Amino acid sequence: MTDTLRPPTAAPTAVVTSTEAPRKLNRSLGIVGGTLLTLSCVTPASSLFVIVPTLFNSLGTATALTIGIGAIICVAVAFAYSELGTLIPSAGGEYAMVGTLAGRFAGWLVFIQSLLVVMIVPAVIAMGTSAYLAPIVHLNPSVAGAGVMLAATVAGLLDLRANAWITGIFLVLEVIAAGVVSFLGFAHSQRGAGSLVHGVVADTSGATSGVGLTAMMAAMGTALFVTQGFSTAIYLSEELENPRKNVARTVLWTLGLSAVVIMVPTIAITLGAPDVASLTGGDISSMVTGWSNSAVGTFISLCIALAIINAGIVMVIQNSRVLFASGRDKAWPEPVNKAFGTLNRFNAPWISTLAVGVPGAALCFVPLTQLTNITGVSVAALYLLVAVAALFSRRGAHKDAPAWRQPLWPVLPALLVVALLYVLTQLDTTALIWTGAITAVASLYWVLYLRPRQESRWVITLPEDERA
Repeated sequence: MTDTLRPPTAAPTAVVTSTEAPRKLNRSLGIVGGTLLTLSCVTPASSLFVIVPTLFNSLGTATALTIGIGAIICVAVAFAYSELGTLIPSAGGEYAMVGTLAGRFAGWLVFIQSLLVVMIVPAVIAMGTSAYLAPIVHLNPSVAGAGVMLAATVAGLLDLRANAWITGIFLVLEVIAAGVVSFLGFAHSQRGAGSLVHGVVADTSGATSGVGLTAMMAAMGTALFVTQGFSTAIYLSEELENPRKNVARTVLWTLGLSAVVIMVPTIAITLGAPDVASLTGGDISSMVTGWSNSAVGTFISLCIALAIINAGIVMVIQNSRVLFASGRDKAWPEPVNKAFGTLNRFNAPWISTLAVGVPGAALCFVPLTQLTNITGVSVAALYLLVAVAALFSRRGAHKDAPAWRQPLWPVLPALLVVALLYVLTQLDTTALIWTGAITAVASLYWVLYLRPRQESRWVITLPEDERA
């Protein structure tokens, strides 16, 4: 790992043709606050208790292995994010990185994929709330999810540093819940470690069958989705102190910690499930109650519900920064650009926050499977385009710019491109069609509106380079 900075040299400067100076976010986050927010956005407990059960449904005992393969792929992705995020620290995240290195149209395509992710993921996570509030109140999943999204939107309008502490407290509860589940699962092991490699799944009648590589690859989009939130450090790069160092550290620490928090309980649940049918059913709350008692089951369920609310808060914060940056970079007609760039007295982009939270609440009424599959395709496409941009990170003025540099370049990003292209061919066809159609419409918007106005629209700006 090459966690070093190159000697200070002139950093590449974006040319801004607008007469209006770019609006700035405050650098108020240290590495601890940034890591808490980023780790909370991965929402290890929410991913574990909301997304992982959907993998249990289709993969059974092969779930942990599939997530493990996804985590290995994400290591290469995290290296690319770390290098590009320190080279181009912008609230625009992926689109600013890719647009600067690989061209503005490539940046626009990345923005569309990230926009799909930022709009859909919070709703997917929020809809899991009702299942874990069941011990105290029964709610419709869509209604509960919409309520979580609206509450998260209100929290997202507050001061960022205050939100870092709020999400940090919730994160502790997440880790406690994951730790208790891990302890109970290992303490009640029903099968050996070999079952993690030789995947078995049960159907509705309880009959079991093997799980092959094809099924694992078909679920890889969801597996990548499980640890996807480490990219939050990129979106917060304009608010992190000393981003040239802290962005890379936050990305890599978050991926490592989240992988542990998710993988260990997943293995414990796989080994401790009473039978394969129970594991395939994915009802973790019932398994926890069976391993202990109803009081422990209720406590774990409430911790998970709080973790989901925590996830909603952090995702709204992250995603509003994407729209803020798109307005600053003139992606829309001028009234929309000004609206997305408006900050409240807490220095939060309040209209961008509402533009993320309110539609997110509405998406809670769309079928969960459809949302999850589309997100899996968008995440894989997003990572693919970032990997392509990483191949251009050391040419021209960027070659000697101060940045964290990933090891094994350019071999690692090239291998990542090949792996992600293969993953995309294995994903849900309907989700591929939906994502492709949305991308095609966005491409027409580029051709008809943005490209003819290149001097005044989609001008990717970078904040002033502040090095410690």
